Amino acid sequence: MGLSGAARELWLSVVDEGRMYPDKMGGRCFPYPTPFWVFVALGDVLDSSVSPVSQPKNTMGYDHRWSSGIGLFGMVLHFGSDAQKYFTLQSRPGLITNGFFARCRNPNYLGELMIYVGFAMLSMSWMGYIGIVLFFSFVFIPGMIKKDKSLSRYPEFAAYKKRSGLMWPKA
Repeated sequence: MGLSGAARELWLSVVDEGRMYPDKMGGRCFPYPTPFWVFVALGDVLDSSVSPVSQPKNTMGYDHRWSSGIGLFGMVLHFGSDAQKYFTLQSRPGLITNGFFARCRNPNYLGELMIYVGFAMLSMSWMGYIGIVLFFSFVFIPGMIKKDKSLSRYPEFAAYKKRSGLMWPKA
């Protein structure tokens, strides 16, 4: 529950769709009305909070420290990359190719995915993973493709694309 609370508080106080780190794509055009996504997100969080209580024995075969660690590292990637993008673009507009973005074009999406995987692992239920796959397929992938199309206007994007991964960092 602590991971869920930390993620919620960070989102509400830091990102909240543009209060502290405004983003041109901040209102991400969801293909369905916002109440639908709120219901899906709250359902996933509630499932993560209730399942461990209803299943006190870990039947998935892993230590819960892994799920918390993945979720916390995801929060660092997600919020850290959003902050880097915001402050870098304030001082110099253009393509960001250093820091969190050096080897990964979408560290914020990777961080968000890690947060959701941490919740799903905590829930000890396969239902959380179904929600992640659907959200990833219908929201994250189209968002990353849209962002790549937008960034392709920069002359240095082709070289940056070769040395960075869409979401997984390239070594």
